[in-house]
This record gives sequence, structure tokens and C-alpha cells, in this order.
Amino acid sequence: MRLSAIGGWLVRRAENIQALMLAVMFFAFIIQVVFRYFFNLPTGWTSELTVIMWLWMVLWGAAFVAREDEEIRFDLLYGSVRKGLQRVFVIATALVLITLFLVSLPASWDYVTFMKIQSSAYLKIRFDWLFSIYIIFVVAVVCRYLWLLWQAVVVRRTPPATAEQDDITGHSI
Repeated sequence: MRLSAIGGWLVRRAENIQALMLAVMFFAFIIQVVFRYFFNLPTGWTSELTVIMWLWMVLWGAAFVAREDEEIRFDLLYGSVRKGLQRVFVIATALVLITLFLVSLPASWDYVTFMKIQSSAYLKIRFDWLFSIYIIFVVAVVCRYLWLLWQAVVVRRTPPATAEQDDITGHSI
């Protein structure tokens, strides 16, 4: 199996998980509205589940689903300079972000693991489990920027300011 086929399959599974989280959040919201306004029985667990799904959806999506061309960035300057300088921008950005995320990782890990002492009010889910998505997010972002750094330094390829097909996943970069 080719690397691009594996990458494409993994991206589709990440999108499936994201869609499942959206469905859970949507149905929890609908249940909350129905119970509150039709039965006059407010349900706290639905609100809590909606917030948890939102947190996980945002970080999961940023880590595994959002493509490079979908990220919000100020590429006016990047798009107006020659390819060599674009590579310098990519290298500098990747080095800064990799460094910042790796430097923050031990403190983030300590905080997330410390939060095992508390749990959510209604669903009784330990906060270390709820916040573990942040650790997953940090590791995924570091891996993504290591890949971009490798592409810029070794392959001498830079992500364009506009959408273009990626050789690995077949998605835009």
C-alpha cells in the first residue's frame, strides 16, 4: 500500500471521528432544548457534553482534519516574495512553533495529569481525560511542522499560498 493511500485513509478516518463528535454535540443540544422547553426539565449533562464535544472537535480538527490551505494565516507577505524567501519563512515559522510547543509540552503534561483530581460535574469524566486532547493536539502540530520543516529543508518544497495537491495525502497543502 502506498504512503499516499495510507495518509488518505487516515485523513478520512479523522474526518469520520470529527463528524461523529459533531453528531454527538448536535444530538445533545437537541435533547437539551427538548427537555428544557417542552418538558421543563433542564438537563445539565447535555450542556456539559456539548462543551466537551466542542473542545475536542476544535483541537481534533486543528490537529488532524484542517489542511494547510484551510488554516488562518496572513499570507499576503508570503505570497508576494520569491520561493527562496518563502522557504526561509516556512523554516523560521516551523522552528519557532516546534520550539514553543515542545518547550510548553512538559508543563502542559503536568497540568493535564494533575487534573485527574477533578471530574466534570454531571458526567463525572476526569479532567485529565477531557484535557488529554490538548496533548494530542500539541504532538500532532509538532509532527506537522516537523514535516513542513523537512519539506522546506530537504525536499526544498514550500507550501503555496493557494491550494495545491500534496504528494502524500492527496489533500491540499
